[in-house]
Amino acid sequence: MRFAPHTNDDVAQMLSRLGFGSLDRLFDQIPESVRLERPLALPDGVSELELVEDLRTLATRNRSADDLVCFAGGGAYDHYVPAVVWALAGRSEFYTSYTPYQPELSQGVLQALFEYQSMVCELTALDVSNASLYDGATALVEAVNLARAATGRGRVLVSETVDPRYLATLRTYGLGAGYEPETFPAPEGRGGAPAVAEDVGCVIVQHPNAYGILEPARELFATARAGGARAIQVFDPLSLGVLAPPGDLGADVAVAEGQVLGNHLSFGGPYLGVIAARMEDVRRMPGRIVGETVDVDGRTGYVLTLQAREQHIRRETAVSNICTNQTLMAIAAAVYLAWLGPEGLAELGRLCSAKAAYAAERLADLPGVDLRYPDAPFFKEFALRLPLPAAEVRRALADRGYLAGVPVGDLLVVAVTERRTRSQIDGLVEAMAGVLG
Repeated sequence: MRFAPHTNDDVAQMLSRLGFGSLDRLFDQIPESVRLERPLALPDGVSELELVEDLRTLATRNRSADDLVCFAGGGAYDHYVPAVVWALAGRSEFYTSYTPYQPELSQGVLQALFEYQSMVCELTALDVSNASLYDGATALVEAVNLARAATGRGRVLVSETVDPRYLATLRTYGLGAGYEPETFPAPEGRGGAPAVAEDVGCVIVQHPNAYGILEPARELFATARAGGARAIQVFDPLSLGVLAPPGDLGADVAVAEGQVLGNHLSFGGPYLGVIAARMEDVRRMPGRIVGETVDVDGRTGYVLTLQAREQHIRRETAVSNICTNQTLMAIAAAVYLAWLGPEGLAELGRLCSAKAAYAAERLADLPGVDLRYPDAPFFKEFALRLPLPAAEVRRALADRGYLAGVPVGDLLVVAVTERRTRSQIDGLVEAMAGVLG
């Protein structure tokens, strides 16, 4: 959004009221010992017109994302965003709103968030969701905090097929919380046998996992719950038109990156953290929960409920220090899910799965290219073993117009969404053949 700065008259009036002769007087309280001895080497100010033109010139040095056919994934995907999503989410009453602490002034936003929560619960087959978190990785951190508090156990077991960035985020937050996530092996890219001892608070499985493969989630979660640990699933919201929801698989907590729900790639953010859990953990749910109630006249109304959980009341005794969220992205997700509907969600899932299967078959036919896990079922991503380093191949394919995937170790993980056409997939195969040949 554009910003109109104060005029010289505005500044003069402010300084006159304060009794100061210049803006420098505002900084008199800063000790001389911490001030710079010389002025910063900054150029003189320019007009808005000059600045915008300069930024446009700089922007032309970047390759536009629209110039590349996107087969990248790894947590952020090139799904189609219908025009209606941001036509509604971009309305001023949503676009400029903030924390709805005063329900009498925030009924529209609160209702939209209540609908979002309801959709997440229906998607996941779990009982309660909140009004969003920052992103998928920090949503997983909050799920671990919930699980450790609920069980009174400290250890955290993570499948080695969970997104490496999620694991890195857990390690960072675990330093302060007093745990070090422990990975358990997954033979052939899926499964495994987590050793759930009496001190294990949770078992984390990503389904579909970082290689796009479907995990035997039901069995893994049964093992976790039999040992008294919470079962946590990292899921793809757009897979749930064709895959069983986390609640039906036995997950106690489900978390996801909500970028796929009507939010653009946007060079990495802002994105959306999704979380849902069973009712027994409702008082440990981080962030905000919007509830439906009635007013004194019996009319439906919406409020923030169970607020004693939150930092702004309980401070250091709160279950989480989350004190803001991604409301705009959550509202976009609600609009997107309403536009898609149950039938649309199923159709989208089938399209992604079928197109990914076609791409995997074509690419695996190239000399020297193999599916890393040929016998494992996958949804919309798959891992390729290449005769050349994955990062090198990706760079070469970018020069040919394709953002070909995400290197994970020595593998290239390729994602295929509903936006990719047969001709684009065939083009990627031809380009890959050229690079490898």
